[in-house]
Amino acid sequence: MRMTLAATCSFAVEAVLAPVLASFLASFATAAVAADPQYKIVTASERGTYIQIGKDLAKLVAPDAGIQLQALPSVGSSENVERLRYEPGVKLALVQSDVYQAFLDLAANGNADAGTMIGPLRVVMPLYNEEIYFIARSDSPLNFVHEIKDAKINVGPLRSGTAMSATTIFRQMFGAPIGEGQASYLSNEDALVRLTVDKTLDVVVIVGGQPTKLLVDMKPEARALIKLLKFDANRPESKAALQTYFATNVRAASYPNLLAEDVPSVAVRAYLVTYDYKVREVANHLRRFAGSLCQNFAQLQTQGHPKWRDVELRLPELGQGWLYYPTTERTLRSCIAKLPQAKQATPVRVCSQQETILGLCQVKR
Repeated sequence: MRMTLAATCSFAVEAVLAPVLASFLASFATAAVAADPQYKIVTASERGTYIQIGKDLAKLVAPDAGIQLQALPSVGSSENVERLRYEPGVKLALVQSDVYQAFLDLAANGNADAGTMIGPLRVVMPLYNEEIYFIARSDSPLNFVHEIKDAKINVGPLRSGTAMSATTIFRQMFGAPIGEGQASYLSNEDALVRLTVDKTLDVVVIVGGQPTKLLVDMKPEARALIKLLKFDANRPESKAALQTYFATNVRAASYPNLLAEDVPSVAVRAYLVTYDYKVREVANHLRRFAGSLCQNFAQLQTQGHPKWRDVELRLPELGQGWLYYPTTERTLRSCIAKLPQAKQATPVRVCSQQETILGLCQVKR
């Protein structure tokens, strides 16, 4: 059967246009998918807690805010401050309180670079306390943090929050910086090798919200190699450090392969931070992000990293020089005010032995 001229022309046109139409439709579909803004949040190492928190925000919060959020690894808090300030696409960061405060202190003392770096940054909300682990060999004579004054210590990579915490605690406890040649700046993994194999280190400092992956992944045999040093909060040296840090416990339940009992330690507060954006489009995206964070907070606590259970959905008063980002602050405060408040349980009065004996115990059950 012969094709008519019209049919032949139609077929030819379709043959020519089909690839063009297919390319157009594919481009349209790609544009539709990419319509949501693509933002980034800088966290910390791949085996730490920060990156898990960032991934939870990307998975459970960002979609409802109409944002594509990518959690990026980093050296740590100091680098995060710089990347949030200058790297395109980075709109959020996780930062330790001592690092943030150090920038503020330097700026207040006239360091122009520190002022330029930290001045426009704003807090979205406080998150949780991150435990600080002081790790020694299992056969080490060291048992307490206040005994590390003359030890060879790995404080973590330069520009990391771990290095800031380790050096700040040391200076507060002993009244001077770590001595020349006493500190090293290796990654956690390399430092643990030096500690246990080469034995060229005495202490490795690691910062991470429990349970932190690096320690969780250790096998039971690790108990024969390493131990956690205890933080004695009653020591004069320790009390000096507690002006900045918080007394806490590393729970054996967090690291069953490593610990037989809880170990007293210290912690530093983690914050979710952004920039003081004035551009309406970015501000609107972050406003929606804050609303989604509030609305999906229960999902974060049930489906996210266990550390979310330590986070309170509230905006407490910040320290001097610290500021909330107004756009997210208004959204969070409004949302928090509308959430159903948990009914406060009426304390049960316990009768004294004398009241019970005299028949005067009238406790309402």
